[in-house]
Formats: sequence, structure tokens, C-alpha cells
Amino acid sequence: MTVFLSLTQGADAKTKRDINKRSNIIAFVIVTVFVLLGKYIFELFNISIPAFKITGGILIFFIGFDMLQSKRSNVKSIDNVNIDEDIAVSPLAIPILAGPGTIVTAMNFVANVETIHIMLVILIFGSMSLLTYFTFRLSDLIVRIVGNNVISVIGKIMGLIIAIIGTGMIIQGIKISFNLIS
Repeated sequence: MTVFLSLTQGADAKTKRDINKRSNIIAFVIVTVFVLLGKYIFELFNISIPAFKITGGILIFFIGFDMLQSKRSNVKSIDNVNIDEDIAVSPLAIPILAGPGTIVTAMNFVANVETIHIMLVILIFGSMSLLTYFTFRLSDLIVRIVGNNVISVIGKIMGLIIAIIGTGMIIQGIKISFNLIS
């Protein structure tokens, strides 16, 4: 929620609704495509899991670092992009909602399983996308109830956590690349 609020700061209610809806739909579609076709996509473009984790980790680290400094992400901001199209896609849908960690995890859950298991993973991610949609939708109300100071502190903590997640993804990618996993 704090990422959504920081990226849509200054936007009107309709624009926030549009960004919310679009980012969650795009994230759901991306994860669903990778659940169904991820193995083939990685093979087609010769993408390795470690490279995917390292690149995603770098992107996520920078978003978290900007949040930690109370800056809107330089990846995309309202001042320099068409917010209706660009912020919903990146960084919200990719890599925040459907990042490398989510995609690889979803792909791992459906490796060598039956169709019902694949549909269950898609249903679970769809439920998570719906919950995220409602969280973003109620974000202004939550800020009014909790207060800007608490949200600011939570935003900094989330920025730190997001930066750490990004660093962890980089470390995992390096470990996998050099067979250092114990």
C-alpha cells in the first residue's frame, strides 16, 4: 500500500482507481502466463533463473531504497510519465506485484504437477490480487484512520524490507549461479 501511495501521490481519485485496477490485472495476467508458459518463455529467450533473480533484485532494491529515503521512486513518478499507463505497468505490476520472486515461486509450485494444482495456484494468486486491489482502493481511508505519520514510518520500514528483499534476491541469484546453495 505504501508503494502505491508514494507512486500515486498527487493523483486524483479516478486516476488512482485506474492505476489500481490496471496494475492488479496486469500482475495477475503476468503471473498466470508464467504459471502456464514460464518454462517455455525462459527457454525461448535463454533466460536463467539466477539472471532473472539478480535483475529483479536490483530493480526492487532501488525502489525500496527510494522509499527508505522518503523519495518517490525514480523508476517512474507522476512528474515524468503518463501515469495512467506507465506506473500501473512499472513499477507497480512489475516488479512490485508480479516480480521475479513471485514469478519464480509460482513456476516452482507448478513444476511437474497435475492441472488441478496449476489451477489452484492461479486461483490463489487471483485471490491475492483481489486483496491487493481492495487494499489499494482503501488506502486513502486507511491513511485517514491511521494517520500520515504512522504511514510514513510504515513506508520507511517497508522501503527497508523491500530493499532487503531485493538484496536477498541478488544473493540467491549469485548463489545459484555459482552452485553455492547448501
